Amino acid sequence: MRKLLVLTIVAIVVSTLLAAPKYVLRFNHVLAATEPYHEAFLKWAKAVEERTNGDVKIEVFHSAQLGVEEDILEQIRAGAPVGQNTDSARMGMYVPPIGVMNIAYFIDFMGAKTPEEVIQALQKVKESPSMKKWLDELENKYGFKVLSFFWVQGYRHFFTNKPVRQPADLSGLRIRTPPSPAWQESIRALGAQPVAIAFGEIYTAIQTKACDGAELTYANVYNGSLYEVVKYASETGHILLINFEVVSAKWFRSLPPEYQKIIEEECDKAGIEVSMKIMTELSEQFKQKCIEKGIIVISDVDKAAFMEAAKQAYIKLGIMDALQQLIKEVRGE
Repeated sequence: MRKLLVLTIVAIVVSTLLAAPKYVLRFNHVLAATEPYHEAFLKWAKAVEERTNGDVKIEVFHSAQLGVEEDILEQIRAGAPVGQNTDSARMGMYVPPIGVMNIAYFIDFMGAKTPEEVIQALQKVKESPSMKKWLDELENKYGFKVLSFFWVQGYRHFFTNKPVRQPADLSGLRIRTPPSPAWQESIRALGAQPVAIAFGEIYTAIQTKACDGAELTYANVYNGSLYEVVKYASETGHILLINFEVVSAKWFRSLPPEYQKIIEEECDKAGIEVSMKIMTELSEQFKQKCIEKGIIVISDVDKAAFMEAAKQAYIKLGIMDALQQLIKEVRGE
């Protein structure tokens, strides 16, 4: 009887060990569990697990459960098996030209207007010689492996307590932005004073007058209940938020080549799927939800004036050449 019990325990232990994943990635993002991105990350994780027969498991953590973004990025650089949903602006703090993708009106300068054109433009950017060079430097010099940047979170607008129609209307307003030079210089070029505040603290910051508003997507505003502290949505569409899914280059290289390919393929696939859904369907839904909560939409903005003003950010950051080079490689101009 005792021998049978021991054999049973051994069998269970062996079975458990065989079933356990060989590689585990803990993936962090700052968005709420109700955001479309969270569901997309879960789909990515499920697809990877299925295609690797359970050898690779991606555990997704929402609402910055693993920590603030900057801390996670440092862990990634150190080689930890963690990942982060970030953006080119933050990656631009390491390789400055990469930050060009999150400076105001980048996607407009690439000539993309429709959702389909956005994805096509991003594919061309990915294949461009300049971007390949920058991504290689990011990986080999700083330890960041970019799995995908086909994750578009939607156009960002200014959410404030006064209407904004032209750059002059932003004068004197303190607007919350992420703490990266590319982002802050974009907002400064458009006429406002950028204030770096953590994503989860935006509501309190506006409520306590630590800032006068924020530049976000409609989904961010609705899911964060920011309609309680801001009145106007001025549709400048100044940044189409292009997210980067980043992991440790050291960890990524430890995987078998076929698993590396699967992770990247499924990351691109999930990103394109959720991006198209956001741009063609969800953005309008969240906009209407915000309107129902009392947000007043200002649509008659002078976009041409904002685009012209935005060029100062590229110049100030010293990456106007990077923009012009990508325009040449992507648009053939």
